[in-house]
Order: sequence, then C-alpha cells, then structure tokens
Amino acid sequence: MELHWRAARELSRAIRERELSAREVVAAHLERIDAVNPKVNAIVSLRPEAALAEADAADQRMARGEPVGPLHGLPIAIKDLMDTAGIRTTYGSKLFAEHVPEVDSLLVARLKAAGAIVVGKTNTPEAGAGSHTFNEVFGTTRNPWRLDRSAGGSSGGAGAALAAGMLPLADGSDHGGSIRNPASFNNVVGLRPTPGLVPHPGDGDVWDVASVVGPMARTVGDLTLMLTAIVGPDPRSPLSHGAPAEFAGDLRGDLDGLRVAWTPDLGGLPIEASVRAVCDEAIGQFAACGANVEHIDLDLRDADLAFETLRAVGFARLPELFGAQLEDLRGRVKDTVIWNAEQGLALDGATVARAMDARGRTFQQVAALLQDYDVIVAPAAQVAPFDADIEYPAEVDGVAMPHYLGWMRACSRITVSSHPVAAVPAGFTGDGLPVGIQLVGRYRGDRRLLEIAAAWEAATGLTARHPPLDD
Repeated sequence: MELHWRAARELSRAIRERELSAREVVAAHLERIDAVNPKVNAIVSLRPEAALAEADAADQRMARGEPVGPLHGLPIAIKDLMDTAGIRTTYGSKLFAEHVPEVDSLLVARLKAAGAIVVGKTNTPEAGAGSHTFNEVFGTTRNPWRLDRSAGGSSGGAGAALAAGMLPLADGSDHGGSIRNPASFNNVVGLRPTPGLVPHPGDGDVWDVASVVGPMARTVGDLTLMLTAIVGPDPRSPLSHGAPAEFAGDLRGDLDGLRVAWTPDLGGLPIEASVRAVCDEAIGQFAACGANVEHIDLDLRDADLAFETLRAVGFARLPELFGAQLEDLRGRVKDTVIWNAEQGLALDGATVARAMDARGRTFQQVAALLQDYDVIVAPAAQVAPFDADIEYPAEVDGVAMPHYLGWMRACSRITVSSHPVAAVPAGFTGDGLPVGIQLVGRYRGDRRLLEIAAAWEAATGLTARHPPLDD
C-alpha cells in the first residue's frame, strides 16, 4: 500500500519502530499533494521545504533517543480558520489574504507539541460560513469523488485532503455541521466532540457550546490517536474537561445488542431521495449486525430557533472582527456573512431568551432519549454532494430553503443538543457519491461513541474505499 493511504496509527507505529522515517512519510504526502491537489484545491499555503526540514529535525530527535509525542512525524495541514504562527492564515477572506499570525492557536500548539508536522493549511469558506468551501482568496475546493461536486464545508479542505490521500489526519471545526457535512461528502470520519473536550479559547464567548473543534481522519482509530494529542483542560476554557488517557488503546465496540434510535428526518426535514435510500440501507445493516433498531419521531424543530438566533448573536460581532463598520464591509465580504451579521444586530432580548430556552429543551430532550438508547442515528446531510459552482442548495427534495443555513438543519439541530456526534460513512448513491450518517452519543460519552463508530466501520468496510482520482 502506498504510504499516503496508510492509516495514521500505522504510520506512527512504523516511525516509532524505525521502519519509516518522518522525512519519508512527509515526503510521500508532499508528493501526493503535488499530484492531486491541483485537481482538488484542498490544501493552501503549502510549505514543503519547511515541512521537510522539520521532518529531518524530528528524525534527529528520534535518533538521539528523546521522548516523542503521539503524532511524531505525521504530516497535517491546519484549517485556515486556525492561527498558525509564521504561516499565512486568511480565514477565507480577501481582507486577510496576507495575514500571518505571530502565535499559534491552542489546537495548533498542541498538535505541534505532539510531534505533528504542518505542511500547510486546508481551504475553508469565508469566515467559516456555510457548508460549501469556496472563497475569493483560493477558489473552490472540489470533491475527490466527483470533481464537479462540492467537498462540503466549512472543513471541506480537510475532508477532501483526507479522502484524496494528501493527509492522514486533519483538524476541523463544527458549528452547524462543518465537520459532519464534509465527512459525509468525502467518505471520511469526523468527531464533533462534547463541548470543551477539545478546548478552543479565543476572543469570543468562552461559554459557547455550539462551536467546537475536533479531529477528522479516514479511520475511527485515527480519530482517537489525534484526540490523545488535543484533549485536556486549559485554564482559558471554562468548559474544558477530559484527559488524553481516555482515548488511549484500541477501540472495542460491538453492534450486537446495541440499542439504536433511528430518526430519518429529525422532525420533518426534507431529505433527498438518494440520501434516504442509502441511510435506509445503512439502518438495515445495523439490524443485520444484531442491533435493536427502533424508528423514532425525534422532533427537534425548536432547535432551529435556538441555533439560528444564537448563531446570529455571534455574527453580530462581525464589524469588530473585521475592523470596519458593517456598511463598509458590503461588497468586500460575501453576502451570506453580511446577512447573518444583520440578523444578529436586529435581535431583541426576548428573541434571544426564547432561543436559550429552546436550547435547554433540546439538550434535555436528547439526553432523556439516550437514557433508553445507546446511540441516535440520523442522516449527516440532507443532500448528496451538489454542483460545486453553486453557493448552496436552494431547495431539498422539492422544498425551498429559507436561507443559506436551511439545508444544514440535519446537523444544526443536533448541534443544539450539545451531545457528541461521530460522522461516519453510510454508503454511496447510485452514481457513486458518498453519503454519511451521524451517530449521537451520550453527553461526555465520547469514548463510548467512538467504540460504536469503530464497530460500524469494521462491519461495513466503507472507510477503506478511495476515490478514483488516479484513474
């Protein structure tokens, strides 16, 4: 097997046992990037010479017998919303096209401390807004399975880079589905962790439970490897919790006897027929593996008010973040970002209060359900990967979407519950496009959730499939 298709855990073992050097691993992935990134446009701000020099330094530390971290010698590219010291970080905006931070974000600092080698950044939509990755700085990221289709977003660059074999691991961030959507669109895996498991202190609301960061990979085992490097408390993050040891060792899960709550539409959401067909088949496979599957009517419509209102509250800070008045940003920032900021600035206290109440009810509703079931299963996206040249689907299964967030509600409704979610492949449409499902676990039950995800992965073998980029 080519090095670029080997799992991160396998590469890590080979480096530690000196079957491979860090330089060999990084060089193999740089060669893969050179071969396929011009088609996919997933990795930006590439730094090959610096990455190879850092790989050499990693090999020298190994030769001297120095202690090394769990990601020693593994290449990674950082989502272009995350600050990287000395590496261009644009946030997908032409207003920051030449911005080079002086300090790493906490996530990046932890990845580097664990031995990961940063080869560049992964593409993202402007300000991370929307589940389709395009911007005026780097252009559109394309789906490795069909280059005319979207790779999803906002971690679309990360998802596409993993699927195309350009990276063994990637970081993502998830608010309305920005890990789960690209995982679904690219046939990879991702974890939206319980808020605070992976701390992400910043300039915004440190009590926010909607926006989280987490790992993405091609295998569930690789998610846990990455978690050993990035979980754990930080004094700047009051919600932070957990410890790397929780994710050490092999995952041992079983689908036999698993209590599964299947919710096909999360309260009446339109789901594209091709997606419904794949998800129905996946649920049948759960049952065939011995799981006790029950179809439930989980009505999470109240979550829309909570998500869309509280998201708008965050976007009300847009003028402050961009250092300009909102009127001055028109025409310089994409229209959907301006719209979301306008929504936030127009809110009144009563609306925000109702949204907070709805958020609390949604958490309680999902938590109560998970007292009776081990996992909730739902579609990870309402559509299959769509035309990369449109901004977002204006309708789903014949139903018009109210705005650019409407087609993402299968994910955003789960966001409001604050429960951990693993995004895993479910199968492929008749024309070969990936479809994923969400596995929702108990609050702070991330390890158990990953065991269930690993059992599903073993039962299906779907993560072993790769796109036909080399055909």
